[in-house]
Amino acid sequence: MDRSRLSCIDLDQPSLEGFRKFISSWLYQGDDFTILVDPGPLSTIPRLCSEIRRKGVEHLDYILLTHIHIDHAGGTGALVREFPGAKVICHPEGVRHMTAPEKLWEGTRKVLGPVLAEAYGEIVPVPAENIGYEETVGQTGVRAFLTPGHAQHHCSYLLDDLLFAGEVAGVHCELEEGLYMRPATPPRFILQVALDSIGRMIDVAPSAMVFAHYGMVDDGVKHLQIARNQLLLWTRAVAVNIDMGGSNREGAINNWLLQHDEYYRNVERLPKDIIARERYFLGNTLRGLIEYVESLPEEERQAMAAG
Repeated sequence: MDRSRLSCIDLDQPSLEGFRKFISSWLYQGDDFTILVDPGPLSTIPRLCSEIRRKGVEHLDYILLTHIHIDHAGGTGALVREFPGAKVICHPEGVRHMTAPEKLWEGTRKVLGPVLAEAYGEIVPVPAENIGYEETVGQTGVRAFLTPGHAQHHCSYLLDDLLFAGEVAGVHCELEEGLYMRPATPPRFILQVALDSIGRMIDVAPSAMVFAHYGMVDDGVKHLQIARNQLLLWTRAVAVNIDMGGSNREGAINNWLLQHDEYYRNVERLPKDIIARERYFLGNTLRGLIEYVESLPEEERQAMAAG
């Protein structure tokens, strides 16, 4: 693929602390097709449409959803109104939620809280005739992979040697030097499911990879391997501290990770507002891991803690 035809469109949320260089949409303008990956929430659709049209795009062929969480897909229905010829590609389990998003919106408000959910904006339904799943996306050469882990309705997309990975490898923040990554494991998290998805993407061997949160990196396999190792390390961190009660447990897990995870400890080098954002989402990641470890038999938890 010609990467000069690929554009990252930042979907910043100025009203929310640290919500910059966090949500992104990716536009590829090929010779015979135009695709957009993850249109973002409703609140950012006006900016997205403005940027798309500024780049001379009057028709979208495909909108690819890595998953149906509100910050990635909430504005899809509104974007389809602007580009009614677009076909939305989505995990089969996500299609019904995108065509009738009332339960998805209700669940989003419970998980994120009404303040953040309202800042993103309500989830607009997608017409049923505009949405479906295809393993090979039309004549674009894009291949879709079902990659549950971060969410059961998660997909990844390969265009030539570039993997649009969504959150299969967690979250990445750009640093001048070094690397910051962390898992994204909200409830309901199952370790083996997530590891299987990462393993299959390693087998695909992408030369580059796009993190939905955030940015494109070279050496996709290296970053996927880091993500796999982090999942194992973070589940161990939880197992080591699982018997600690109350609010002290999350603090103890965080301190253990700062000591043992060479990539996560770089959180302290991020700008202050982005650190605040990461702290907010860390709780959701840890809840998924804690629920998973608590579901395991005692002997399995002990083995995990022992490494």
